[in-house]
Parts: sequence; C-alpha cells; structure tokens
Amino acid sequence: MSFTKAANELHMTQGAVSRQVAILEDYLNVKLFERINRRLILTEAGRDYAAQVSTILKQIEMATFQVMTYNSLASVLNLAILPTFGVKWLIPRLAKFSAAHPDVLLNLSTEVLPFDFSTRQVDAAIHFGEPDWPDTVMVRLMGEEVVPVCSKALSERIHAVEDLANVTLLQHTTRPQAWQDWFRHVGVDCPNALSGPRFEQLAMVIQAAVAGMGVALMPKFMVETEISLGQLHVPFPFAVKSPQSYYLVYPEKNAGKAAILKFREWLLGEAQGG
Repeated sequence: MSFTKAANELHMTQGAVSRQVAILEDYLNVKLFERINRRLILTEAGRDYAAQVSTILKQIEMATFQVMTYNSLASVLNLAILPTFGVKWLIPRLAKFSAAHPDVLLNLSTEVLPFDFSTRQVDAAIHFGEPDWPDTVMVRLMGEEVVPVCSKALSERIHAVEDLANVTLLQHTTRPQAWQDWFRHVGVDCPNALSGPRFEQLAMVIQAAVAGMGVALMPKFMVETEISLGQLHVPFPFAVKSPQSYYLVYPEKNAGKAAILKFREWLLGEAQGG
C-alpha cells in the first residue's frame, strides 16, 4: 500500500494525497493508516471503513457505466437472470431479440433468489418458483420437466429406481424438496431423498453429475447437450413436471416501459415455441 501509487493513479502528487488522508482522518477523528517498518498499512478502523466504502464506490461505478450505455437511439433493459437458465436457454436466443429490436440494449446480471427491486439497478428479472413476488407483475413463461441424470459409469450401477437409495443424490439449494417430490410422483419411498451435497447453482449440479459425484435431478432442457454428447445418461425415463414455473418479473411501476413490453412479447413467443 502506497500513497505514491495512489498519487500516480489519481494524477496527484504524493504530498497532496497525504494531505487529503490527513484531512479525512481529522474529520473522522480516527487513525486510518499507520507505518510499521516503513510500510504503510491500514488500521483496524481503516480496514472496516475501506470495506464499506469500496462497496458503495463499486455501486457508483456500476451506476455510472449503466448511464453511459444510454444514447438517443437505444432504450436500456437491465435484466437479472437465473445463471444456468441464462446460459442454457436464454442467452443462445438473445441474438434473435437483438435482431428484432436493435433499439433495446440488454444488460444482464444474475440473481438466484427474489430481491427488492428498489435496492437494485434492475428493471426486470427471470424467476423460477411461485407467483408470489410482492408488488410486481409476474408473467408465466413456461414450466419444466425434471429427470434424473448421472455419468455413464454411475448409470451402470443403477438398474431400478430403488437403487437410488444407495447412491449420492445431488441437491440444489433453492430446490431442497425436488428429489422428495420426484420420488413421491414415481411411487417410491427413499429415506435419503433430502441428503447429499448441496449446490447453489444448477450449473454446478450438472458438472458434479458429469464428474460422477452422484445423480442429479435436472430440467430436461438444461442437460440436452450433455446427454447428446454422452456426458450424462438418463437411467429412468421418468420425467416429472415441476410444481413451479419460470416467470418474467418486473415492478408494477415498470409495466409501461417500452423495452420491457418488447422483451415480454418476444420472450413469451420463445417460451411457447419451446
């Protein structure tokens, strides 16, 4: 850590940076830096302050970049997507949306769980679950069917559904009862339906299954590539409809936003087309 390096980045003199730090420390009435063996390090208060301020500065930086994307020809749509759904289903289709609506600029970020739109620089989101997101418009896009998948080596050890009680079941953090629901639908009692390593993202579950860590319960459309390449196998053709669905979600105040209306119409067409 160096005032000289900071001065170079800020196009200031080292003395000017030192004076600004002294003014800040005087204003806060707390020491932020100390020198130990000619090295400049943060005090405990300095570390805490830096951690909090850096988060705020990052938000300002992101907001600034987003404003810079605006121009007279394009409207901007900031969309939060589910990571694996985005990679496997949405992003491969987005070129068609851009071709149909060159006046809409899409910015993508990821969110796994529902959030407060008022605290995010987000106009709309793709959500999987129940239609219970408060103060929003929720447009149902599609449902899904889930199937068990595993590596070829592991599939050779599984000859009946009951055999799943003797293998590792890969779990998804936001779908804790998925395996339990699947076993109930196929009429099999599995004591370890809720056991097994948990992963936050479905992409992690897919890779764990490919690596032979266990059997995953996955939406069919998310593992089509891995199945076609022979990386994953479906030991039983028991596809079960998930009780939840995929939704386009946006705050009620955004209901008339042109970019959202265009994206909504296009997205519904894609979802209905499969």
